[in-house]
Amino acid sequence: MRIATTIFLTDHSVPAVRLARELEERGFDGLYLPEHTHIPVSRRTPAPMGEPLPPEYGRTLDPFVGLAAAAAVTERLRLGTGITLVAQHDPIVLAKQVASLDFLSRGRFTLGVGFGWNVEEAADHGVDWPRRRDLVRDRMAAMRALWAPEPTAYQGAYTSVEASHAWPKPVSGPRPRTLVGGAAGPVLFRHITEYADGWLPIGGGGLKETLPELRRAWAEAGRDPAGPQVVPYAVRPNPGKLAHYRDLGLAEVVLQLPSAGTADVLRTLDDYARYL
Repeated sequence: MRIATTIFLTDHSVPAVRLARELEERGFDGLYLPEHTHIPVSRRTPAPMGEPLPPEYGRTLDPFVGLAAAAAVTERLRLGTGITLVAQHDPIVLAKQVASLDFLSRGRFTLGVGFGWNVEEAADHGVDWPRRRDLVRDRMAAMRALWAPEPTAYQGAYTSVEASHAWPKPVSGPRPRTLVGGAAGPVLFRHITEYADGWLPIGGGGLKETLPELRRAWAEAGRDPAGPQVVPYAVRPNPGKLAHYRDLGLAEVVLQLPSAGTADVLRTLDDYARYL
């Protein structure tokens, strides 16, 4: 099982370059970064992970900038977003950012896709909250058109793009590896089977019950029998939990690092090294 990590990199945390080098030197497989552009102080939306909301949510670095810094100082470390709030992005700009990072990292990038939880944050981006999942689906289709080998037009309910010259293209295929985050259910599984390679479940709880449902939806959609990829995310590890994931046939897990200074993060990496 590949052992990757995630962290809220902030202006107070371990620097991105130092962390990336330490992860690669120690043999960790990857680094995933979350996204929040801002956290409105009104805080009318309760945090699904519980209150109070940790301060790093409002201080997190832009994930594409952080991952670009990590890509520049590593050769093997895989890089990903956990997750990108696609509804809050211009899809033409996001398609360019994703393809550029995948190109510069020589195909090491994973695009984690999410729908968000903070209504006020999304509203500042002009997102109609009840329609955000449809908006994400539409924007993913527009990005696939821009990544296509030949100029390809797309006309959707929310997004349109003319047939265009748009380079670079993702190195790893017609799209970068794409994982969708969110709670298990038919709606989420339809998104995964339509435009993604797998699922990024936060915490990884309940997979014994939900994995068969996703695999059944995957088969009914006629997708590759080798999939879907399922990557438990932001996991607080212990030997029993990782053994459980292995027994479920999972090939990768993403462990949560503290949003802390260099010394504290390195101590956590020393502890996690036993799982490598």
